[in-house]
Amino acid sequence: MKRVPLYALYVADAISLVGNVIAQLAIPWFVLITTGSAALTGLAVFFNFLPIVLAAFFGGVVVDRLGFRTTSVVADLASASAVAAIPLLHTTVGIEIWQLMALVFLGALLDAPGTTARQALFPDLVARAEIGMERAAGVRSSIQRGSLLVGAPIGGVLVAAFGATTALWIDAVSFLFSAALIAGVVPRVARKVADEDERPGYFSELAEGIRYIWHHRLIRAIVLTVLVTNFLDAPFAVVMPVFAREAFGSAADLGVLYGVFGGFALAGSLAFSAIGHRLPKRMTFVCCFSVAPFAYLVLATVPSFPVAIAALAAFGLASGPINPLLGTLQFQLVPAELRGRVFGAITAGAWAAIPVGVLLGGVVVETIGVGGTFLCIGLCYALVTGYGFFNPAFHEMDRPPAEAAAEAPAPP
Repeated sequence: MKRVPLYALYVADAISLVGNVIAQLAIPWFVLITTGSAALTGLAVFFNFLPIVLAAFFGGVVVDRLGFRTTSVVADLASASAVAAIPLLHTTVGIEIWQLMALVFLGALLDAPGTTARQALFPDLVARAEIGMERAAGVRSSIQRGSLLVGAPIGGVLVAAFGATTALWIDAVSFLFSAALIAGVVPRVARKVADEDERPGYFSELAEGIRYIWHHRLIRAIVLTVLVTNFLDAPFAVVMPVFAREAFGSAADLGVLYGVFGGFALAGSLAFSAIGHRLPKRMTFVCCFSVAPFAYLVLATVPSFPVAIAALAAFGLASGPINPLLGTLQFQLVPAELRGRVFGAITAGAWAAIPVGVLLGGVVVETIGVGGTFLCIGLCYALVTGYGFFNPAFHEMDRPPAEAAAEAPAPP
């Protein structure tokens, strides 16, 4: 029974993430088909990512104050309302592009604190379940990767057969299931709560999270590296629909491509869950990251469908261990009382460049085409990942967790 809350968190994550993946496919495809504009498609994706950065950064303190479990439930209920409004308006009075953008923005803004809250709940539930952190983080990442595997093909089929509104109704329902599961099964986590008279102000607590990241060399290096690689990966969500439409012509083909990437990323995450505790963290991290530029350079040739699948399979397999590895490091290094604001600041820092990358991706693909865009991304990616082999901060990944945590900045 002590593992049930952890399993419930896994299931809640899976349900919510599958719905999100369906929406992330449905909305860009809806905009692309109705407007024919890659730039507007990029704008729609931009309005999905920008609020995640804002809410993760500013919402971390709210997560710490309101509580991890409560924040997760409230955020899911609010997100369900925002997402359901899109198909509701579309099927009743009609929806303008600006209204769609606004609701996409609102839905993502409300969803981000819930994601941070579930992440903050995770270490305590792992400790309660008495499971090794590498194994538990690998399973969680596998579920996240599996959501892409399941959600993308389902989303492609739903959009092709029934339209984007059906897919968005499913996304809204998924939030309700996630909220019910967390509220009904996951217990409240006992936390240190400061007396209101002793509690620093909102912005002081926000600054605590930023200071913690900046003064911890390894976490700072990770955030900066992922900031750049996420910027380079950001156009993927814009370029892939254009690539699939021009080369293959169907949303179902796009769903298969996403599904292959997700399936092999799932395999990589599962492999890390099984053997991650035996692997050197630094070399695993930099070697997995170094596969990405090769995949982009293959896609730059605008290959046939089988070759595109092979490239995305290799890309996905190598990307699978990265998130559970980084998650393990975060869970081991960040004190419980700072989790909301530090995890939120890490997410905001890592994702800060994604909205800009998405916007630029839409403009660049219209200007130089799919092949040229993938080529530019691949060459830049090679420079970033190549430096990773020589970055001295990454050597701290292989230090024993207790030693690294002892030298981490102490919470104020």
